[in-house]
Amino acid sequence: MIEKSGVPAYLQIADRLREMIQQGVLEPEDSLPSTAQLCDQYGVSASVVKAAISVLRTEGLVIGQQGKGVFVRPAGQNPHPEGDDALIAQLDEIQSAIQDLSGRMAAIEAAVFPKRARTD
Repeated sequence: MIEKSGVPAYLQIADRLREMIQQGVLEPEDSLPSTAQLCDQYGVSASVVKAAISVLRTEGLVIGQQGKGVFVRPAGQNPHPEGDDALIAQLDEIQSAIQDLSGRMAAIEAAVFPKRARTD
């Protein structure tokens, strides 16, 4: 069931599961198929399935319950309990770090490739 399209198998599986959630095939609080079932269905290893589910967890679409399985997140449940303000603060911190690293990288490039820095 996995296409040889250059897209990693775990992303293809995550895309299919995401579509099923968005189309209502898998509804809030529904259980996802087990890891073994998904392995059989897509012809992949457990690590590939776990990576796909990890993507959906990161997106806030599913939640795992130890010993019970993985479930579609109930409607209206905030996947980020710390709230939007905390997320914005984290994004600001990341943006600041990226700007700092960009400046440091430019300085290193100028030191290592002085001719290239003058012609750019």
